[in-house]
Amino acid sequence: MTVKSNKGVILKAYPKGIPKLDENFELTHRTIDIECLNLKENEFILRNLYLSIDPYVRVTLQDPTSIIMKYSKGVLTGQVVNGLGVSEVVKTNNPNYKVGDLVYGPIGWEEYSYIKSDDASVSSFMLVNKELLKDTPLSYHASFLKFGGLTSYASLIDIGKPKEGETIYISTAAGLTGQLVGQIAKIKGLRVVGSTGSDEKVDFLLNELKFDAAFNYKKVDLDKALSEYCPNGIDIYYDNVGGKTLEVALEHCNRFARVVACGMISQYHVTNPEERYGVKNLTNIVLKSMIFQGFVVTDYFGKDIEKEFDKDIIEWIKSGKIIYKETVIDGVENIAKTFVDMLNGKNIGKYIVKIADY
Repeated sequence: MTVKSNKGVILKAYPKGIPKLDENFELTHRTIDIECLNLKENEFILRNLYLSIDPYVRVTLQDPTSIIMKYSKGVLTGQVVNGLGVSEVVKTNNPNYKVGDLVYGPIGWEEYSYIKSDDASVSSFMLVNKELLKDTPLSYHASFLKFGGLTSYASLIDIGKPKEGETIYISTAAGLTGQLVGQIAKIKGLRVVGSTGSDEKVDFLLNELKFDAAFNYKKVDLDKALSEYCPNGIDIYYDNVGGKTLEVALEHCNRFARVVACGMISQYHVTNPEERYGVKNLTNIVLKSMIFQGFVVTDYFGKDIEKEFDKDIIEWIKSGKIIYKETVIDGVENIAKTFVDMLNGKNIGKYIVKIADY
């Protein structure tokens, strides 16, 4: 029987603020007849295995009239939400992939994804090296060993330019990006300070990842905390939050500091431009001769730094220099809840949804 279940999560309504499970998402029960699908040139069908749950997806759920959608392709209501993950090729008319290949790339929040020839993502997939599965779980390849890990590694090295003895402050330090940036910074000889949203996460940063200092930003005055934990100022601020956190951190940055602008999660839920936080002290960038730079991970594709990441990360995993914490949730029916939980800060480390066994 070739007709398979293809449950998927569609966008029910554009969220205002943090998405609500029943209000903004709907699980749809669909089927796909793989054998009867007549694939055009370059098309293929994927059985999705592991899905990465990422904050950036929130940006794609904006009303098309939102100003931010000038810079990003969004999901329309009634469409399946998209993410990144690892899948198995089950049917193909694409010369780059054969049945049984494992690939990483943009997939739907669904059991099977039909990658069509007119889809911009048709050329965006990467083969997963099955040899690496001897040393790493397949779930690692849904983010950690691909975009997620490269995001942390390349931006810290390229923009942050870490030097031994410097101090780095990382906001939302217990997420995937933060935990990796902090550990790489430790490897490079920096003093690492992180903030996060619960005492449990503070314990994780201090006792498992061996950060030099960490604090619960919900329980402290950020200005006082940075004075206490960064007494010699901040040389690198790795910003995942934006807004008020960025404003306070700029006051504590040293001359020639580097700010790596990775994300601004505090602003993702603000749909009215008039309500966005206006950082008031950007003159620090000029007066302190600072570097303030944003990036997207695709900036580093095909560059030498991507090859360096591939080499270093496997060596660090094998040697125990990198600890990677992830929580794997089972079932496509739990994707939307896991996404909302992540945005509400319930995760420690990385959330991954296992869609199917491999």
